[in-house]
Amino acid sequence: MYPLKFEPLLKSVLWGGDAICPFKNIHPQQSGIGESWEISGVPGDVSIVSNGDLKGKSLAELLETGGERLVGKPVFERFGTTFPLLIKFIDARQALSIQVHPDDALAGKRHHSFGKTEMWYVVKAAKDAFLYSGFQKEMDAETYVQSLKDDSFMQYLQRHTVRAGDVFFLPAGRVHAIGAGCFIAEIQQTSNITYRIYDYNRTDANGNPRELHTELAKDAIDYRVYPNYKTDYASSGENRELVRCPYFTTYLIEGKKGTLLHRQHRDTFVIYICLSGKLKLTDAGNHSIELRQGETVLVPAETGGRIALQPEEDCRLLETYIS
Repeated sequence: MYPLKFEPLLKSVLWGGDAICPFKNIHPQQSGIGESWEISGVPGDVSIVSNGDLKGKSLAELLETGGERLVGKPVFERFGTTFPLLIKFIDARQALSIQVHPDDALAGKRHHSFGKTEMWYVVKAAKDAFLYSGFQKEMDAETYVQSLKDDSFMQYLQRHTVRAGDVFFLPAGRVHAIGAGCFIAEIQQTSNITYRIYDYNRTDANGNPRELHTELAKDAIDYRVYPNYKTDYASSGENRELVRCPYFTTYLIEGKKGTLLHRQHRDTFVIYICLSGKLKLTDAGNHSIELRQGETVLVPAETGGRIALQPEEDCRLLETYIS
């Protein structure tokens, strides 16, 4: 195998903006694109390889035939033929609904699915852009239901003004929402289970209130208040750890033009998400590929090992894998 790129799955939604196509250099450009699913194993939205001899093959096919060669023995033993991560770019022209995701136990019991722990890296943010993550004051299940009835729910949420480079880790159970003006790279468990809690009393295209999942969400929410919801990380360095959890480990890699960066991995796939600039990536099998802003590449476990990153321009990228 060799480093794999995939056709982006573009999602047209009412709240979508205009930034994804120019960021990814997609022509003709489209408006109203809220999400680009970069790598997905979600049934019905499985990514298709866009480069090399495997072009046209689905990620599901590669897992069926490649298994450990693609993802590594530990990952394959844990997840089988389900690819464990979903990678997205998200562009919010309007605020998204307030949501929560169940954990593995609850999602497995109710939906025969993985739960959904995720992280956000803010790629760009408009002036005064914001998002919601967690509660700012104590709440419980009874208060939650009552606050929806009396329309006081938003008073309990913690609102964060954001700028490029901000990181938020969102374990399953944390109430959250992306606000207007946010352009985000999202790394998450492979799951499409979302409970909509509150939608600002908006209506759909037919004038009907959007469905809320009040009862489902009640048992999924982590009602605790935490001292800090934004993820702190080192302010400088070529590689900086952002998040380490059972579901993914993510680093921010920054390279200067003309330098050479080496990354060492053992028996796991690695994903690189290019946030800016351009570079050449060479795997342990001496396969090389160019990676530009807005592109994502999956380096299979069998050729991962020692990966060389050679910036052709100053570049910034996210590196994620399962440790």
